[in-house]
Amino acid sequence: MSRSTPTLDGALGMTYHHTTVPKAKIAITIAAATVARVDRLVAQKAFRSRSEAIQAAVDEKLARLDRTRLAAECGKLVRSEEKGLAEEGIGAEGDEWPES
Repeated sequence: MSRSTPTLDGALGMTYHHTTVPKAKIAITIAAATVARVDRLVAQKAFRSRSEAIQAAVDEKLARLDRTRLAAECGKLVRSEEKGLAEEGIGAEGDEWPES
């Protein structure tokens, strides 16, 4: 039996989308209950596929970690020192600084 090449209309259960972002295929092991939740979202058309749902979840988690890390780094700043540095920089160009 010969297999035909999947087309853009989703033949053989596959859909191809043009993307400029390189993708990597990986295998993961996750809890069966999580897979069932993802499958429900796919069935409800919240996502086109398991891959899209998992990609969105990973992207969201990474973005949240980035924001948390930025907030933690900002928390290390000493406000008076940062203000002094800013004013020092403004001092050199103070005549060009806009008034509020």
